[in-house]
Amino acid sequence: MSIHPTAIVDPLARIAESAEIGPYCVVGPEVEIGARTRLMANLYLEGPASIGEDNVFFPYSTVGVAPQDLKYRGERAETRIGHRNRIREFVTIHRGTQGGGLVTSIGSDNLLMTYTHVAHDVRIGDHVIIGNSVGLAGHVIVEDWVDISPYSGVHQFCRIGRHAFIGPYSVVKQDVLPYSLTSHKPELGVFGANNVGLERRGVEKAAIEALQTAFRLLTRSQLNTSQAIERIRAEVTPCAEVDGLIDFIHASGRGFVK
Repeated sequence: MSIHPTAIVDPLARIAESAEIGPYCVVGPEVEIGARTRLMANLYLEGPASIGEDNVFFPYSTVGVAPQDLKYRGERAETRIGHRNRIREFVTIHRGTQGGGLVTSIGSDNLLMTYTHVAHDVRIGDHVIIGNSVGLAGHVIVEDWVDISPYSGVHQFCRIGRHAFIGPYSVVKQDVLPYSLTSHKPELGVFGANNVGLERRGVEKAAIEALQTAFRLLTRSQLNTSQAIERIRAEVTPCAEVDGLIDFIHASGRGFVK
């Protein structure tokens, strides 16, 4: 096991033999680190926390620390991180709270760029890219394949649908539709489907065209949401992506960005 002599590792931490703990890292009790995961230097980890395999944590990040929630009373909560994530410099990841299920979770194959803040009870899926200085407030859900551009902020309890792209400097106060290109120019709004991202991920052209039609009906037709969904069901070629879009709208608790 590669543990630098300046690192402080609690004897109750569980570290895989192939993991690497760099200089001046502090690993607390009940932290579990999987095979080939690397802590480069100057990281601080509190448990309970489980971190999977093949992750790379760049210097000066903190993982599993107490949330910035005035309702938090020290209840036992945890942090879960999957596999093959890249956590860049000065990222902060806070553990969960009683009001949010006691877990903050990050899936696999994600990139969190510098100064990303992941607040309490956030749930991030897989294949997500979060740009520099993005803030995710408590209880935010980020689904798979989402791309959030730098200097954006997401309000508490918002949900970001799968394959959504959010442009830079965006202030997100409502749910963001899956498959959408959403940006702050000059106000936050939907600019159609995330064509480039969907094409890169192998979504069929017919499905992308169906999504474009659905987004036009939702955002530019002057119809209310119920009327737009009726038109979508009547006029748009059915596909799994459009069905998922409609299901997302029905499940939205905060309303969604149009």
